[in-house]
Amino acid sequence: MADITITAANVIPASTAKRRAGTFGETITAGLFVYEDLNDSNALKIATNAAESSAKVAGMAANGGADGQAGDIITEGDVTVGAVLEAGEAYMLSTAGKMAPIADTAENDYMTYLGIAKSTSVLALNIHSVAVQHPADA
Repeated sequence: MADITITAANVIPASTAKRRAGTFGETITAGLFVYEDLNDSNALKIATNAAESSAKVAGMAANGGADGQAGDIITEGDVTVGAVLEAGEAYMLSTAGKMAPIADTAENDYMTYLGIAKSTSVLALNIHSVAVQHPADA
């Protein structure tokens, strides 16, 4: 997948974006997508499209922190991501908490829609985790 490189220091949620607090279960940087680990007191950990449980994205980290520290995640709304996006492009969860264009999903990836680019710098975050693997190419 062609992952989008998000600059952590430039992640800025709009004032209308929905946020909530949680506790990090590992070191997280702003801009990474996270899931809640049900086997670890719902700790926020780096999401990945390689497994159904870790592809259930809870949100995008609004700040960074270490294991055990409090953190905020953005669950919905406009986010300046500190990366160059293609306006109108849909983005999906990739590996290691990153995102990639929907066309870059691959066979066996667990599909999690993250949002669509409103501009070259703003993602309209609207997460949908469907727990379905990308089918093998026919």
